[in-house]
Amino acid sequence: MYIEEIQLTNYRNYDHFSVSFDQSINVIIGENAQGKTNMMEAIYVLAFTKSHRTPRDKELIKWDREYGKIEGRVFRRNQSFPLEVVFSNKGKKAKFNHVEQKRLSEYIGAINVVMFAPEDLNLVKGSPQERRKFIDMEIGQTQPIYIYHLGQYQRILKERNALLKDLQRSQEPDPTMLRVYTDQLVEHASILLERRFIFLQKLRKWAQPIHEGISRGHETLNIDYDASVNVSEDMDSEKIRLELQNHFERFESKEIERGTTLVGPHRDDLLFYVNGKNVQTFGSQGQQRTTALSLKLAEIELIYEEVGEYPILLLDDVLSELDDYRQSHLLNTIQGKVQTFVTTTSVDGIDHETISKAEIFTVHNGQLTEER
Repeated sequence: MYIEEIQLTNYRNYDHFSVSFDQSINVIIGENAQGKTNMMEAIYVLAFTKSHRTPRDKELIKWDREYGKIEGRVFRRNQSFPLEVVFSNKGKKAKFNHVEQKRLSEYIGAINVVMFAPEDLNLVKGSPQERRKFIDMEIGQTQPIYIYHLGQYQRILKERNALLKDLQRSQEPDPTMLRVYTDQLVEHASILLERRFIFLQKLRKWAQPIHEGISRGHETLNIDYDASVNVSEDMDSEKIRLELQNHFERFESKEIERGTTLVGPHRDDLLFYVNGKNVQTFGSQGQQRTTALSLKLAEIELIYEEVGEYPILLLDDVLSELDDYRQSHLLNTIQGKVQTFVTTTSVDGIDHETISKAEIFTVHNGQLTEER
């Protein structure tokens, strides 16, 4: 799959313009704050209907404009079709092949995108929230039903926590309504956990040999799921549901006392081990970066396995953060099979055949120009 063209209207610092892209490598060169990352973000938003940089959609709209719009034409499964995402004060709308999708979960997955930015190098040593987001976004774009269950889980969790706060302040708390929320929460949580375990098995399968290759055979990567309740990969959704239900029953009074939901997918984490040692705690910066790179390259192969086509890869100012060896490994891996967008302030120092054959664009003050 690849993006044929994209058109932005009132998006960030872009007024109105359209551009066609190469099926292989597209390099966008420009100084900071000129619009490089905004272009990458627009492609990301076209895939996910939300930004990876801000939770506030209104920030995506150009200053003093009433709406912002991203339009793209995508080639996938031997056909070309349009996508459109519009933001306004009334909310956002997403169209697939000119048809507005009633649920955003029905739109996500129209195109598959893997983003690799400097902040992703913190995926290993960053907060558990970052790793949960990584899991959710990657499962969601190949299994849209996951997005639906995640949305329902988050909605019920918010209502359940609000009720727990009320019960915490009550002199004689009545947990009847709490148990209704618990049953609903468990139903969605069990599905999320089962899908996460399946995803983890596939991620391991691809990440381990990639990591071994980058480390020249010196390191072995393992990834564990750190669940907040006693569930495991060999359980199906029904066994997971029963374990969650039993846990919530045992800890009901404690949750009322604390005023919050103490367990569930929203409190889980991923743990990374290199040669048996926790790389988050004991790994060097090089090991942490190799692990992050392995995860991103594994995503590409995992999505190909799931949907039968390679995703679009966004490398936002990340090449300069990698040493020559990791940089070459990344570019060798994607060469000739993945449509890739690279942003950088300069291609100087990136000595690789892939970059020398790329389509080059320059960006200045929200204007993107193709170099001939």
